[in-house]
Amino acid sequence: MTAFKRFGAIAAAAYLFSSAAFAGEITINSDHSDPVPKKAMEELIADFQKAHPDITVKWNNFDHEGYKSAIRNFLTADAPDVAAWYAGNRMEPFVKAGLFEDVTDVWTKNGLDDQLKSAAPSMTIDGKKWGVPYTYYQWGIYYRKDIFAEKGIQPPKTWAEFLAACKTLKDAGITPITIGTKALWPTGGWFDYLNLRVNGYEFHMELTSGKVPYTDPRVKAVFEKWAELVTPGYFIANHAAIDWQDAIPQMVQGKAAMYLMGNFAVATMKSGGLKDEQIGFLQFPEITPGIPFSEEAPTDTFHIPSGAKNKEDAKTFLAYLASPEAQSKMNATLGQLPVNNKAEKPADPFLQAGFEMLSNAHALAQFYDRDAPADMAKAGMEGFQEFMVKPDKIDQILARLEKVRARAYK
Repeated sequence: MTAFKRFGAIAAAAYLFSSAAFAGEITINSDHSDPVPKKAMEELIADFQKAHPDITVKWNNFDHEGYKSAIRNFLTADAPDVAAWYAGNRMEPFVKAGLFEDVTDVWTKNGLDDQLKSAAPSMTIDGKKWGVPYTYYQWGIYYRKDIFAEKGIQPPKTWAEFLAACKTLKDAGITPITIGTKALWPTGGWFDYLNLRVNGYEFHMELTSGKVPYTDPRVKAVFEKWAELVTPGYFIANHAAIDWQDAIPQMVQGKAAMYLMGNFAVATMKSGGLKDEQIGFLQFPEITPGIPFSEEAPTDTFHIPSGAKNKEDAKTFLAYLASPEAQSKMNATLGQLPVNNKAEKPADPFLQAGFEMLSNAHALAQFYDRDAPADMAKAGMEGFQEFMVKPDKIDQILARLEKVRARAYK
């Protein structure tokens, strides 16, 4: 046997051995360390192995903060077959670095472009899909239905109606909007929604990925709309001194009537004494006519690292994870929403409202501190908070944010 043929035989044998070693086994890395997500993952893996008894799952579970550091190392050094992460701009650096696998075929074969359509834009880069979303939750405006009814206010659908509702409430001695900005991040919800409604999803994602200057007139237009709420005093006073939970008693006591927040706030409202029938949910109103409604919906995802050893079985796992049945069961445990629009509708009325809204959204933003890199997010939300206290400083704030943008995206 020639040296070349002998080398070929050895290489072929090594390939067959390595394939046999990994066929039928996948390794999943994730950060589901809290009790409820841990239970949801345990159920998912058990159900998957029942449906696919020929595939064994090895699961490495990390805490949240540890995972953020670990993923950058294991994707390059010792990649699992499946890894948990997030959609949108949080996903993009790993795609651009060639660390995530193109899974467009998983979407195509399983009809996911229709079933996961609201999340499709946040999973797409360069026309390809790079993972599968499995859970999200809605943001929106929670309001006191009884106060609205008493003051003759219909849930506003347009910006003009929203401003009119705020004026009616303020004139009645009720602060229209509660918020706590001590921790900064609640300001990101306001900026995101205003930008999504003034300029649209595509512009918002270009801004948060560093492609648009903060001194762009379209960004200033967002703050000009925000000023229409800040200047008349439609937000509670001293919001910079309190956290998001501390803003809820204002609503419970009837001193404030609305709160832009994630659905997780409902439990705190109820524990504070509000009944289901006192709480309403409304979609953030239209500002620029004709811009399709995109929503704030932080989305958790799974991906196949490009260095995965068993990509075929990993794709089988992603397809299972994307199914209506798997997403219905997993999100019932999580208390969140399935991304698959064919999944079972949740029983909770607020989750029902969120399911309908998000299933029909044009696209989903991930929240400012997920969509922007850490340095930009921190400076941005500091600027948002300062604006809410000193709206006349808008030009100085935007100039400062532009300097940060120039550094943060290098």
